[in-house]
Amino acid sequence: MEQQIVKVKNKRGVRVIPGFGLSLGVTLAMLGTLVLIPLASVFASASRLSFAEFAGVVTSRQVVSGYVVSLSCAFFAALVNAVFGLMTAWVLVRYDFPGKRLMDGLIELPFALPTSVAGISLTYLYSDKGWIGALFAKAGIKIAYTRTGITIAMVFVGIPFVVRAVQPVLEKLDRQYEEAAEMLGAGRIYTFFHVVLPELFPALLAGFGLAFARGIGEYGSVVFIAGNIPNKTQIAPLLIMTKLEQYKYSDATAVALVLLVVSFLLMLFINSVQLYMQRFSRG
Repeated sequence: MEQQIVKVKNKRGVRVIPGFGLSLGVTLAMLGTLVLIPLASVFASASRLSFAEFAGVVTSRQVVSGYVVSLSCAFFAALVNAVFGLMTAWVLVRYDFPGKRLMDGLIELPFALPTSVAGISLTYLYSDKGWIGALFAKAGIKIAYTRTGITIAMVFVGIPFVVRAVQPVLEKLDRQYEEAAEMLGAGRIYTFFHVVLPELFPALLAGFGLAFARGIGEYGSVVFIAGNIPNKTQIAPLLIMTKLEQYKYSDATAVALVLLVVSFLLMLFINSVQLYMQRFSRG
């Protein structure tokens, strides 16, 4: 039987949801006001610099060091989030245990908690005199005011992206494929990596990309635990704030423009990979 497409209409025969023209107009207006115009202002402000001045700002030793710190720590934090976020989503979906709803709600805490509060709390815990940092300090391991501390802060703010990206896909995943693999003699490890993980990989990749992008631009939760040591633990967003405080608006937007381009290329690459995988799986 052919499927019939039912259009929701009211008694007068008019669609409940506004027509395409009105909906598109509102969407474009909101997109332009909240996204495109602010982004265009970044390009406009950075264009006040000549090419030589722009290159001098974004390639200075301090700024390049900030890029390296932000990108490297965000990348490793996203990798950690991909692993433990997948494990957390698996536990929340596949197991029932006391406090499951509470644990599920705590995943949203980094979204609701002010980033400055998170930064102060993490600094207090992981400093040499903190509860956790003191234990590592006895072994000669320093966490706060190092790149390790920066990575931990980025893990904290990024893990909800991975969990919430993987969780709905895992909930809808048909377990018949796993049962069929077990019936054919496949072990649990083989079943996970060859049956389950390929289905979860696009969502996992999306969560990884979002966590990576969030880590690149994270400021409040990182700036306290970073220590802001020049050419060692200074993050790129801190350099932007420093230049704004010095009224160097064009320099600040130049640094921000580089981060914007990097984040855009990252999301473009991840979306391209997801599209390729979807076409490959369908083919």
